[in-house]
Amino acid sequence: MVWLVLWACGCRSQPPVDPGSRLVPEVGNRAEQLRAAVRSWEGTPHRLGGNDHQGIDCSGLVVQIYRDLFDTPLPRTTAALSKTGWAIDPGQLAPGDLVFFRLPDGKRHVGIYLDRGQFAHASTRRGVMISRLQDPYWQATFWTARRLLS
Repeated sequence: MVWLVLWACGCRSQPPVDPGSRLVPEVGNRAEQLRAAVRSWEGTPHRLGGNDHQGIDCSGLVVQIYRDLFDTPLPRTTAALSKTGWAIDPGQLAPGDLVFFRLPDGKRHVGIYLDRGQFAHASTRRGVMISRLQDPYWQATFWTARRLLS
């Protein structure tokens, strides 16, 4: 009877969920949410200026994941992203922080820290993938880290 009254009034204990409204499944914590989001992009080839599953670059991946997962618009370039949020010590990295690198060719690169020393990024050779910060290449090219989420 109570259910009938609530239904008749249009009241519900939870709002209806539009199955198409979530691109990333609801999961328990930020690291799991990020990993689920990255899985949906994994293997997408690198394409400079790319913004979709046909091809994406490193800053495009960050922008898309933050938009889809956190409903947060971000600037589109690595240079602009490197000025967003606030600088943090690499020893304080938390899921969702951005990690930046200065590559040997002079270009800058950005990824999203996941957890356990891993970050997601769009590699020019292998597309969207997960790498380890402890890898000698990434250690040698590490530049800075920024926190955007509290």
